[in-house]
Amino acid sequence: MDDKRRSVFVSICCEEMMRRKPEVVDELERVLSRVGWKFSGTALIPIEVFDIAELTDIPETAQADLQKAASRLRDGDLSGALSAACGALDSVTSDIYSRHGLGDAGKASFQERIRKSLDALQVKDRLIGELANIGWVETDYKPLSANLDGSLNQAAYIMQKLRADMGDVHGTKPVIAALVYDSIKWSSLLLRMLATR
Repeated sequence: MDDKRRSVFVSICCEEMMRRKPEVVDELERVLSRVGWKFSGTALIPIEVFDIAELTDIPETAQADLQKAASRLRDGDLSGALSAACGALDSVTSDIYSRHGLGDAGKASFQERIRKSLDALQVKDRLIGELANIGWVETDYKPLSANLDGSLNQAAYIMQKLRADMGDVHGTKPVIAALVYDSIKWSSLLLRMLATR
């Protein structure tokens, strides 16, 4: 088998071993973690995609989709991975739209949903408050806040564009693995920002 098929085969075998004999999970995790793999539920995910511990920092409604994105990336389903990463954000922003009376989330663009959700949760204001509380002055936190706001908006736009052209539902163009990997990371970052504590 080539490297890609061998990786998929091994991950499926490990997942099936875990499903059929749960008592081997601890030993399997110990061995697999030494070569860069970790179980998330019953899915085997490469550690470099994301640290499973990150799941506790994102909204619960998005955790399954983010796990699905990582599993699909691992299995070579790049457009499916991209769609799942965006789907994680869709579920969270839909909930925020509903809770905050922001209108019909289905009529807003992906980028607009994220921007309006961040605004509704006052993410920028909270950041400014936290920075001010630790002694940052306005001349320091204002440019940082503006650039963070811009970078989150740009990440949302990039994901929106990639989903439209490369996602498994709408995609018409070939998929670039590095951009899908980055999209999962951007999704994780945006989800942490959208987590209400």
